[in-house]
Amino acid sequence: MSLWTELPVLWKTVLLLSASNVFMTFAWYAHLKNLADKPWWIAALISWGIALFEYLLQVPANRIGHTDLTLAQLKILQEAITLTVFVPFVVFYMGQPLKLDYLWAGLCLLGAVYFIFRS
Repeated sequence: MSLWTELPVLWKTVLLLSASNVFMTFAWYAHLKNLADKPWWIAALISWGIALFEYLLQVPANRIGHTDLTLAQLKILQEAITLTVFVPFVVFYMGQPLKLDYLWAGLCLLGAVYFIFRS
């Protein structure tokens, strides 16, 4: 048996959603840095190509996750992972400063995760 088959559903979902979010973040925002001098439709086509990989991970993540998690849990989990991926992207890839507001937003999302998973 492989390590993948031994992982609990929640961890499979988190790993797939995390990888999916890396592609999504690049698809949505990297063109602002890398393709700023290109027409919008070129950026859109390239972003669409990157987003394909996001969907190839996101759809199985939600299908696997839905076997144990509610839709609300999947959505809140997705949002928490999105911020976890987005902050390092903004700081390290886009070169923007880290802001204290990211911490406050993260704490609000942790609260949402707590309330949606507490039962």
